[in-house]
Formats: sequence, C-alpha cells, structure tokens
Amino acid sequence: MFKSRDFLLAGAVAAVLLPFTALSAAEKPIGRVPTAEEIARWDIDVRPDGLGLPPGRGTAKEGEEIYLARCASCHGEFGEAVGRWPPLVGGQGSLTWDEPIKTVTSYWPYATTVFDYIKRAMPFGDAQSLTDDEVYAITAFLLASDGIISEDFVVDAQSLPKIVMPNADGFVEDPRPDVPKGEPCMKDCVAEVTIIGHARKIGVTPEDKARPVTD
Repeated sequence: MFKSRDFLLAGAVAAVLLPFTALSAAEKPIGRVPTAEEIARWDIDVRPDGLGLPPGRGTAKEGEEIYLARCASCHGEFGEAVGRWPPLVGGQGSLTWDEPIKTVTSYWPYATTVFDYIKRAMPFGDAQSLTDDEVYAITAFLLASDGIISEDFVVDAQSLPKIVMPNADGFVEDPRPDVPKGEPCMKDCVAEVTIIGHARKIGVTPEDKARPVTD
C-alpha cells in the first residue's frame, strides 16, 4: 500500500506524463480511411443542378407499375394520398389560395429533388431498396401524372435537371440576417399585426364572433 509521500510522488509523475500520453494518442489516427465503395454508398444526395444523379433512366409508362406496387398503398393510385399520407400530385395554381395544396408537383421547385427524396427515403419502412432505374421511372410517373412531362419522356441524369417545375420561381432568397442586430424590442414593438395569409387553416383559432356557449 502507498504511503502518503509515495502517493503524492506517483501523482506528480502521472501529471507530468499525462500531456505526453495525450499527445501520442492524438497523433495516432482513429479508425481507417473509408474505401471508395463505402463513400459511394453514403454519398447519394442530388443537388438541384443534377450533380449526384447516377446513371440510369426511366419513363412514366415504366414507372406506373413500380409506383402501384411500392408507393400506391400510402400515396394512392394517382398520387392523391391514402388516409393521412401526403398527396404527391395536384394543386397547381393553388399556392395563392387560403388553403394551398402543396404537393411534389405544385410546390417543389426542382425536379431533381423528387429523385433525391425517393432515392434516400422511400418507400417508407424500406428506404433505399429501389434501383436507380426504378427511382427514375417513379419520378417520371409523378411528373407525367400532373402533365409536367409526357408519358414517353425519358428521365435520366441529363434530362431531369432541365425539367422546369411549376413553382420554380416561387422561392426567393431571404435577405434578412440570421441574428438581428442591436437590442431586441421588448415593448410596443408593433402597433398592429395584420394576417395577410395562411399556410393552412386548421380551424383551431376562434373567429371574430364569439362561439355560442353550449351545455
């Protein structure tokens, strides 16, 4: 058993050696460099300009059968949705309504995003099980279902980025800074607030007239 003097000496030696031990551990690499194949399996995102799109192709006619087998149980045979699952098509021209219908074809600004999302996240519960050709075909089927492309249009890495979506000009950059400058206003900041639009009316806010009292 250590005596008190020996214990203090051992602590002092450890304190001196610890920085050198930590330095040696920091210089030693942890793990290994991933292989090109491992990086390729992870690096599957697709940019709006099409960077990242893989080889492959598909048409709406080819995608219909795949969509019915892998997607329709949640999103409906025509993309109209089943139950509380979201609709995928329809709603063009509705974005200025009080209750806009935001779908893949009415709201999304880039056709490449359709491929990207299906590739990474669909089908629900079995994500990334579709081949690239199947994803291209389903993408074509959805776009053709709303008249954005024809049924015979071949969707691939070259043609998909060139497709112009109905809401391509609906998104603008926000010039405001992320963090407001100066002291925040804490009193009498806005004389009156006027609601000029609703993303969606869900019926939880009372109207101007008081609701009748019921027993």
